[in-house]
Amino acid sequence: MNVHDIPQNADEHVRFAAYLDKLQLVADVDEVDLVRRVLTDPDQTMARSAVLRHLDRRAAVFHAGPAYEGWARAMTQATIDQPFLAQRLREWSLFRAVTLKMPWQPDDLLASSNWLQLKTAAGTNTEAIEILAEAGRTKRIRNTARTSLNHRSES
Repeated sequence: MNVHDIPQNADEHVRFAAYLDKLQLVADVDEVDLVRRVLTDPDQTMARSAVLRHLDRRAAVFHAGPAYEGWARAMTQATIDQPFLAQRLREWSLFRAVTLKMPWQPDDLLASSNWLQLKTAAGTNTEAIEILAEAGRTKRIRNTARTSLNHRSES
């Protein structure tokens, strides 16, 4: 299926799967254009969901390495009109900072989404985990952080 033919399919599930396939195979040089094209789909919820899955997949691979910063800047530009997607990219950048022990602010972590808090609570930064064990937004986040701390003390 040609990427230009995808929006012509009436079934959003088919389009979603086709977008994910195209996004997974896209060359780095064409990624921004494809993300922008997906975000023009008439079903904005589906389009944002496909791009979100793509961002999460790529950020999980890039966040620990030097390629992340350039990629994140490009994706931020591609998603500039999509507040939720832009927020997810900011949170991946915060996760990167926490994970790599770069400068970050505890208040930023505490103001972040449940998604980021839970991901961080199960992570490797003891300082962040301690903050979330004490003041994470939900009981699940606090319990995950406490469990992470307990596993560290048992090791």
